[in-house]
Amino acid sequence: MPLSLIGSLEPLLVGQVSHEPVFLIAVGVVAVVMLLWDTIEVGRNDAANLVNAVFGARVLTRRTAVYLAGVGVVLGAAASSGVIDTVRNDIFDATQFGIEEALSVYVAVYIVDTVLLYSYSAFGMPVSTTATLVFSLTGAAFALGGAGVVNWPTAGKVIAGIVCSIVITGIAAFFIQRMVRGAIRDRTKNLTVLLAHGSWIGGGMLAGLTYFMLVKGMKHVGFVKDLNQEFVQSYAPIVVLLGLWMAYGIIIHALLVTFGKRAARRLFPALAIIGTFAMAFAFGQNDLANCAAPGLAALNLIQNRDAGVAAVTQIPITMWALAGCGLLMALGMMTHNAQRVTSAAVHAGSMAHQVRLWAPGWCIGLAHFLLGFRGRRPVLAPLPEVTPAGKTMHYDALRACVILAVSASVIATASGFALPVSTTYVAFAAVVATGMADRILQRGDAELKLARTIWVVFSWFAASVIAAVCAGGVCLLVYKAEAPGIAIGIGANLTVRRVLKRRGDAQERRVREAARERMHPELYAEEYEG
Repeated sequence: MPLSLIGSLEPLLVGQVSHEPVFLIAVGVVAVVMLLWDTIEVGRNDAANLVNAVFGARVLTRRTAVYLAGVGVVLGAAASSGVIDTVRNDIFDATQFGIEEALSVYVAVYIVDTVLLYSYSAFGMPVSTTATLVFSLTGAAFALGGAGVVNWPTAGKVIAGIVCSIVITGIAAFFIQRMVRGAIRDRTKNLTVLLAHGSWIGGGMLAGLTYFMLVKGMKHVGFVKDLNQEFVQSYAPIVVLLGLWMAYGIIIHALLVTFGKRAARRLFPALAIIGTFAMAFAFGQNDLANCAAPGLAALNLIQNRDAGVAAVTQIPITMWALAGCGLLMALGMMTHNAQRVTSAAVHAGSMAHQVRLWAPGWCIGLAHFLLGFRGRRPVLAPLPEVTPAGKTMHYDALRACVILAVSASVIATASGFALPVSTTYVAFAAVVATGMADRILQRGDAELKLARTIWVVFSWFAASVIAAVCAGGVCLLVYKAEAPGIAIGIGANLTVRRVLKRRGDAQERRVREAARERMHPELYAEEYEG
């Protein structure tokens, strides 16, 4: 526990304040523990969003990809204050609450979010940590203070931003993937093809990342703000973007001419690695708010309890606190359940015939119905290769680049507007849209891939409802019963986690067995002959 927090709780032990000492001490301890816990859970689930593209394309091993993404997350976390202020101050009006009521809201959100994120991760299901947080805050505040305490315009703006980000990502990813696939096809390492198309494709991706990550995503940072005013504002943004595109294109073409086939083999893998770091940075900027905001707000309330709730909500969050939370998120990405989420996300958008997934019967039935309307058109995605270690490449490096470039650009732009959006939704939309562009549903386990997509999207909506209802109930329990209520909530949290972990492990074993029984290598032979 931080020394500053221990010092802030000392007066409570000797009765120098009017608030209930036991309750505030309990909340202080829970705020610290739950802050650490929820930060790890966010990293555990959203790991798939950061590393699935380079891992699925076998550009990097999962461990190396996690290390790279971890550095990006920590750096991005230190620049996330705009988003975290939206989450901690604008979803509901904390100034209408007393300190006990505000603390009850924050504790309830953590109790619900930690078990919800863990449960989804246990089943390999990516879930929006942004949506669960927003709906948890809304549900808890509504239960305690009624409709008037919720800032509905801001909550609506956040939800609208999430929806728009999905639509924009899906449309952009589909058309960009179809365009670059039409130019490159499966010749991603062919020097002649890359001399003709590599510079404009790679230059465009790097220009987009530079513009959206730096100019849009970090526009509140001092030197970027100055750069914006002195340079970007002097010219039209489109001129700046085209200038960057041309400069990067020239550099890439020069490298291809100079290093020949060596540069051709490494072009798209290198772009995918850059995209992974950019995606991780954008994730750290945006999704840190999902785990850090309630805990840091609760600690601020306790440490500055005599100043009143209105004054405390304006106290800035230090960069070191944000960076520390980013480090914990990176640690969460290395856990076993994070690997399960990554694997399931990769298989859902795989270009392979054989995938290892699970979906309920009604989703499979709906997928079968929808696929009945598809025409038989040639698959644009290349046949998956197998690495020397025997690992299937579920994407190629070209598709990984598009997934990461589009996702990172959308998330960074949202961060620039201080809007918390869903990294999960954005990344998943990019995976599905690029897969549709490559016509991966013409192959093998198409019904299972589409059924899993339907199940994931349905579960997103279910998670929002569960988060709002449960957070409201837990908030009332914590506020009415105080310390015993916190103990009951945490006990229920641990019990649900234990039960769902067993079920998640059992399902994972069934999925692996079903995949082995469903082997159909003849489909690869048929496509080769075609």
